[in-house]
Amino acid sequence: MKLQQVLSVVRKAVDDYQMIEENDKIAVGISGGKDSLTLLYALHGLMRFYPKRFTLQAVTVDLGFDNLNLDGIQELCDKLEVAYTIVHTDIAEIIFEDRKETNPCSLCAKMRKGALNQAVKEIGCNKIAYAHHKDDVIETMLMSLIYEGRFHTFAPVTYLDRMDMTVIRPLMYMNEADVIGFINKYQLPVVKSPCPADGYTKREYIKNLLRQLNLENPGVKARMFTAIQDSNMKGWNKYGECKLS
Repeated sequence: MKLQQVLSVVRKAVDDYQMIEENDKIAVGISGGKDSLTLLYALHGLMRFYPKRFTLQAVTVDLGFDNLNLDGIQELCDKLEVAYTIVHTDIAEIIFEDRKETNPCSLCAKMRKGALNQAVKEIGCNKIAYAHHKDDVIETMLMSLIYEGRFHTFAPVTYLDRMDMTVIRPLMYMNEADVIGFINKYQLPVVKSPCPADGYTKREYIKNLLRQLNLENPGVKARMFTAIQDSNMKGWNKYGECKLS
């Protein structure tokens, strides 16, 4: 997928849900994975011509694993002229050594988001961009349905009242396959996750399940996403759209 195509998809999401306002200071959460690097590159491209002016900051929460090399990301941020902040934490030690969690993902995610949100607030940003794409939206819905018994997924825009900060998800219309194609085409410096639980999570199971469902029932993923958009879940009404209760 070419940059121009990515920008078109991202701008549609931004416009549909009014994600960006004049003079926003937006932090991009950078894990080092393909999704967050695509988001950084896309928002940097959008910043050059979007009618509402905004600025970018890149932020990575270092969980404390010894084998994490962020040099490539630093070089990319320098090239894009985007300030890059690395937040050093002991989350890995707490999760895997002190607590010895057998199911570490939930607690790790909470601690990582807490550290990220606090850092973003301290550097003066009013919004934070998460790199959730269309597959993430659907997978979260399936996880909620299967493990919690409810039809739910995260919203395109979420206001965090305790932090007085807004989360936006500009990649929500982009398929994971297109993210992979974009990363490969532009040779972005993806950093492999050093987490020992990577690839062995419930989300990975759901990802494989969704892939199989879509293989056996072509178009099912698109229909699931349409069902989410047409639901009455909070935050899923497009800008200017009014639904009957």
